[in-house]
Amino acid sequence: MNGHHRFAALFLWVSLLWIPITAAEPDATTRYADKAIALLEDGISRETVYGEGNVPAYAESLRAIFLAGGFPPESISIIPYGETASLVVRYAGDGSSGRQPILLSSHMDVVPAKTDDWLRHPFELQEDDTFFYGRGVLDNKFDVSILTTLFVWLKESGFIPHRDLIVAFTGDEESFQETVQQLTREHRDLIDAEYALVVDGGGGVLNDAGEAIQFQVGFAEKTYATFSMTAKNPGGHSSMPRADNAIYDLARAIQQLQAHQFPFEANEITLTYFERTAPLLKNEVGDAMARLVMDPNDAGAIAILRAQPEYIGTLGTTCIPTMLSGGHAENALPRAVTATVNCRIFPGHTPNDILRDLQLIADNPRLEWRVIGVPVTSPASSFNTEIMNAIATALDPLHPGLPIVPKMGSGTTDGAYFRAAGIPSYSLTGIFINPKDSFAHGLNERVPKAAVKESLRFWKAMIDELAGDPKK
Repeated sequence: MNGHHRFAALFLWVSLLWIPITAAEPDATTRYADKAIALLEDGISRETVYGEGNVPAYAESLRAIFLAGGFPPESISIIPYGETASLVVRYAGDGSSGRQPILLSSHMDVVPAKTDDWLRHPFELQEDDTFFYGRGVLDNKFDVSILTTLFVWLKESGFIPHRDLIVAFTGDEESFQETVQQLTREHRDLIDAEYALVVDGGGGVLNDAGEAIQFQVGFAEKTYATFSMTAKNPGGHSSMPRADNAIYDLARAIQQLQAHQFPFEANEITLTYFERTAPLLKNEVGDAMARLVMDPNDAGAIAILRAQPEYIGTLGTTCIPTMLSGGHAENALPRAVTATVNCRIFPGHTPNDILRDLQLIADNPRLEWRVIGVPVTSPASSFNTEIMNAIATALDPLHPGLPIVPKMGSGTTDGAYFRAAGIPSYSLTGIFINPKDSFAHGLNERVPKAAVKESLRFWKAMIDELAGDPKK
């Protein structure tokens, strides 16, 4: 979307804010769903990838929406961080509950997308009968748009929460996650809360028939850690090959890693997840889950689950090479080549533990290893009856009796940093989607169009349960 169209979409959104609802107009959910879609269209058009410097302008556009929706300027903070930024908005309550705020968090940045690889332009919101398409439409601009629309809807309706509500949109969740660390370290007063609802991950699961079969809530996350593995060599002329080529050394180490499986591990969260998911699948995978719950040493069940990309991360630590670099000329033997190895570490192990394992697996003491960044290890959040009851109440009009399943995330959200800072965090979204249709970080990312209204209804009910007038 070009600048003129972006401005037009944003102008349309802001102008819609002031149109009063009459009996002849669509119901409130439909009206605010239209606003959320317009906001999503504007958001997708902004290429908020690392290094492009487009996040601050996106934050400013969202700030304008909150201002137009009735939020006072002093309740909105844009916090710069290098080429990116965070946006924090406080919805003031009346304090009648005497409780700390609730924090709701999403992120404004997205992973890169190459236009030529996509069937549709990744930075233009497109649609068919079933889905919206675009980079970030699932991860995570959909939920940014929903939360922004929700706050404006609540404000316009005159809703006064019994404690403050805080929205925090971070700016680099898909790269270094330094903006969330900045918030917890330097701006704790802006985001301090009793708990955080990280609106990124979790949510509703559909089966192949389009039926809702469960709702997932993230209580914990694996530790995200990245290592570089470098092979070095004096090099030389390519016309005089030598057996100790750095590329060969690195390739052998990668093959060793490919052949290795970290031990199976389970905890209360993962076993509960398998126990509650097994009856819903009615296939070999569901049978394997049930067998595993009965006997965690069932090698056959573990093998079946490890063959499923969506479940392998729940079974223990995983490490996989993700990038290669090296060499300096096509006619020269390389002096150094490096592989980047990304690990998702099961709770109970430190990054240093896994680094030692990787060094043993590679079986080459000449390789040089380095930890990239600063991995964060965070505890699981405790069971929260209030949140789980609110989820059940919010889901009941949409999908009565739907099983709610605790889950350990294989990826890393900003929730890991909130937990590490002492703010219990729970990952969930109002989106219902079949895992087969979930292409976050991949080509042709999509989200069901039905998720717009469903998410608005879900989150409005959640906020009413968690922060509304208990007498109503």
